[in-house]
Amino acid sequence: MSFHGYGNRRIKLSLGRRGYITSGVLIQISEALHCKHSSFSLNPQQANSYLNTETQDQIMMTSKRFLSILKHASLRTFVRNVTTSWSPVGAAFNARQHRKLDLLGKNVGLFAVPELSSPEGFEVAQEKALRQTERLVERVCASRPGPQVVETFDQLSDSLCRVADLADFVKVAHPDAAYREAAEKTCIRIGTVVEKLNTNVDLCKSLKDLLDNKDIMDSLDPETRRVAELFMFDFEISGIHLDKEKRKKAVSLNVRLLDLNNEFLLGSHLPNKIEKRALPEHVRHCFSLDGNYIQVAGLHADSPDDLVREAAYKIFLYPNPDLLCCLDELLACRNELARLVGYQSFAHRALKGTMAKTPETVTEFLELLSEKLSDRAAKDFEMMKDMKTKLNPRNADLMPWDHPYYSGVLRAERYNIEPGLYSPFFSLGACMEGLNSLFSQLLGVSFQTEQPEKGEVWCEDVRKLAVVHETEGLLGYIYCDFFHRPDKPNQDCHFTIRGGRRLQNGQYQLPVVVLMLSLPPPSSSAPALLTPGMMENLFHEMGHAMHSMLGRTRYQHVTGTRCSTDFAEVPSILMEYFASDYRVVNQFARHYQTGQPLPKSMVSRLCESKKVCGAADTQLQVFYAALDQIYHGKPQNRSTTEILKETQEKFYGLPYVPNTAWQLRFSHLIGYGAKYYSYLLSRAVASMVWRQCFLKNPFDREMGERYRREMLAHGGGKEPMLMVKGMLQKTPSVEDLVDALVADLNPDFESFLMDSE
Repeated sequence: MSFHGYGNRRIKLSLGRRGYITSGVLIQISEALHCKHSSFSLNPQQANSYLNTETQDQIMMTSKRFLSILKHASLRTFVRNVTTSWSPVGAAFNARQHRKLDLLGKNVGLFAVPELSSPEGFEVAQEKALRQTERLVERVCASRPGPQVVETFDQLSDSLCRVADLADFVKVAHPDAAYREAAEKTCIRIGTVVEKLNTNVDLCKSLKDLLDNKDIMDSLDPETRRVAELFMFDFEISGIHLDKEKRKKAVSLNVRLLDLNNEFLLGSHLPNKIEKRALPEHVRHCFSLDGNYIQVAGLHADSPDDLVREAAYKIFLYPNPDLLCCLDELLACRNELARLVGYQSFAHRALKGTMAKTPETVTEFLELLSEKLSDRAAKDFEMMKDMKTKLNPRNADLMPWDHPYYSGVLRAERYNIEPGLYSPFFSLGACMEGLNSLFSQLLGVSFQTEQPEKGEVWCEDVRKLAVVHETEGLLGYIYCDFFHRPDKPNQDCHFTIRGGRRLQNGQYQLPVVVLMLSLPPPSSSAPALLTPGMMENLFHEMGHAMHSMLGRTRYQHVTGTRCSTDFAEVPSILMEYFASDYRVVNQFARHYQTGQPLPKSMVSRLCESKKVCGAADTQLQVFYAALDQIYHGKPQNRSTTEILKETQEKFYGLPYVPNTAWQLRFSHLIGYGAKYYSYLLSRAVASMVWRQCFLKNPFDREMGERYRREMLAHGGGKEPMLMVKGMLQKTPSVEDLVDALVADLNPDFESFLMDSE
């Protein structure tokens, strides 16, 4: 049984924490480093000289002030002499939140869960869920084969998820350490219970008796059959069908993997340190100082200094022997567990139930895409090399640390994309107004702001949205935790707090989700202003939220984003296409002071700039996805670094740098093991849906209804490729998917549509 869904995007590590990994490794940096135009090298034979790796407002107005009263809301906005007028949703997000001081009101608890009015309430909620779990286990074990078995399993999943998913969010997002600690303990406790349920023979037998009864299975509706099969898959990957000794081995491997996953995640995010004297004085200030050491916590990919980027790359990616051993053991454990429970490899196990279905299909997709990108990517790299030669003629070889920087330089030179020029048009309120307008026209859905009750939210600037359909009424709730704050994970995420499902009384359990972003807060003189990238990320995450809101599955186990990873990203990536269409942007992008619309030429430049070096950027993603597949395929009698070097030579276009181990920073190996390709495949599907269904008219209500009916409504309750077929009216081939990605690099037909208007 899996109490976490398949498609939730979650933070696996609190990136705000710092630690150190002890090591005796010190690296001799050559004297060439002290020459501004020279490269430097990390000499492993003199590796005990220098480097050690250690663990580790409102809008200000001059004359006028008005009070915008929303449903259950107390918000204030100050307005200048401007022509801009915001809808209630826009006004709510362009204002600073002011809650009335409520000393007498009852604390309703986080997400209106009464037990969670204090950290201690997690234990109460947890025990309540576990008591219900015991009753449901007894009920299902006593049941005869029939649909009630699946319904009881789903109630069991829902009982655990409603506490575990909430705790999973709170442990990384709540500003109060006491809440985070209590939530962490709850996650561990419920996780332990789930592991026991996954090896409960009697529980499994009740489900197997149903699956083995052909007559009853044939009488079930397709969603119920699929959910029954998914629950059985959860049992099988835990080794429930094995004999006692092998089952014990499977449990042992699962426990060991939990430790290895955490160890690798922690190590992949920790900085490296190097003695100050190893770096030239003129670049030391670019890094964090820690006594006599310089701390390198990232690749500094945006630095205009070639030497800074090179030093960061070679130091940050220098191999850590302990972490290399951890990765080796992790991959070996995954392979052993997969083979123990009956799969050829971990990749075969991970891809069951996905759009791709098998590693062979993924490899075919990646190899064909690489082949079709090859010439374009080579031209992109040549353009970057020419630019580097122009800016630094004494050191013109293009290296991996140059790719992000020089592709950005080329975009800026050609299209002058300065985020500061766009931000005044992308106030948070304007963007939310745009989303509200788009969903209203496309899906008949609108947002209504609600004032949270006392204790319902974890931070005063969290907004609560009710999602309402024009005929169906309330669909669910979105809590918007949008603004940066200390110790908040700096990552955009969608969390399912409560999944939707059909209740026995005929009503629907409304879904509840959180969208977490890290946007700049409003100031005393301006609302929150978003860069184009932030605006696109907001649209992306809202795609996940609407997937959760519009799903109307019978079972919580497959609600919303609880579907295969390579399908879960389709709705969110599709929203990026809407965010890049001038006809959509023109409906909301207005200067927060003057009300002036964003010029069409600026939108066109922004869209075209994304295609500069697009082939090289996509080729890099192909390399990452291919490496992930190889690591999780048939075991190789080579080191992970040797595999990295060979894969980089085949699938990228820039050389491997000796004495580096980029794979140790590839944290996606944990959460997306064997499924990193999902981003590329999802983008391919989203591209096909956009071009075929929405390019001609992004507000086409008929297409919007088809999109909900065929793709959003089913969550994970239907085979993902069947949902794609329903939307596109055909099953796309691997070549169709590759061609869709390549077509995104061409001049867009949309530009001709816009020019003809």
